[in-house]
Amino acid sequence: MAVPLDYETLRLIWWALIGVLLIAFALTDGFDLGAMALLPFVARNDLERRMVINTVSATWEGNQVWFILGGGVIFAAWPYVYAVSFSGFYLAMFLVLAALILRPVGFKYRSKRPDPAWRARWDWALFAGGLVPALVLGVAVGNVLLGAPFRLDGNLRTFYEGSLLGLFSPFALLAGLLSVAMLVMHGAGWLAMKLEPGPVQHRARQYGAVAALAAVALFAAGGACVAWGGLGFRMAEAVDTGGPSNPHLARAVTAPGAWLNNFAEHRWMMTAPVLGLFGPVVALTGLRGRRDALAFVGSACAVSGIIATVGLSMFPFILPSAIDPASSLTVWNASSSQLTLFIMLVVVLVFLPIVLAYTTWAYRVMFGRVRAEEVRLNPDLY
Repeated sequence: MAVPLDYETLRLIWWALIGVLLIAFALTDGFDLGAMALLPFVARNDLERRMVINTVSATWEGNQVWFILGGGVIFAAWPYVYAVSFSGFYLAMFLVLAALILRPVGFKYRSKRPDPAWRARWDWALFAGGLVPALVLGVAVGNVLLGAPFRLDGNLRTFYEGSLLGLFSPFALLAGLLSVAMLVMHGAGWLAMKLEPGPVQHRARQYGAVAALAAVALFAAGGACVAWGGLGFRMAEAVDTGGPSNPHLARAVTAPGAWLNNFAEHRWMMTAPVLGLFGPVVALTGLRGRRDALAFVGSACAVSGIIATVGLSMFPFILPSAIDPASSLTVWNASSSQLTLFIMLVVVLVFLPIVLAYTTWAYRVMFGRVRAEEVRLNPDLY
């Protein structure tokens, strides 16, 4: 079957689409995670906690679709990456999934009994369901920047030589804390926009302002670590960008500071770190000035910029290897076949607009502030 798009273009399209899906997940399910991570701090009684929970009750299930789509796309478009990352990071992924499973259970069971102790336990489960994924996913990104401890033999069998505790290195923890600060800021912006004026909204703004300052500081610290900490990989030789997918066809080597090379060579890429630094400033301005829509837009820009910075800095690498750089997986050596990528692209062009249209319609219909009186009187709310 003749494919109208060349292999290199299809690989670039799918690399960009993975980035779009990850950003979409962080923008949508990210504010759910951030709001639940703030639950014990912004809400002081049962009514206030119900108000916070009901800001995300109508959308959290739909938001998780982007997480599932991201995993599905990695499986179909980058099978080597899926095999190495999901097997090597298995325990970390299990920890994330276990925490995410707590969310639906917490939402559904919390209001089944009026007992304060019963509800308090589920509130802490919801808190864990928000904090743990935000932290561990950030730690995972930090380990990707450092390089994962895996190697491939001559038959492309994977040997992973890391451990769960080994994932939590200082730089990885820095990335995890940045992820938490970023999503807490985003969740605070959502709460400020969705809650009626009152003490809960005020506390959300206060915590969101602290998270915004932390996001700026941690993002800058991460950039300094990359620049002066010797992080980075590069290709040792010219790559056939339209050649077959085989990690052994082109070698990669460690190159301290190489993660910044793309920004020097392609100035337009600087848009991402600029958004990552100034987005939290905009969010902070909105939170302190009680301009809730501006705060949410600022946090969304920050989330998009920080994630895009990681992807653009690493290109063409997707998953480098710290113990055997020659086994590193890139856009050019780890993709599915040209025909597979084209068929998937056709499917995406058909169905993604439908998903986006439905999501937009759902948010429009369910938009509005959560009010204490409505939560108190409506038995259908959590």
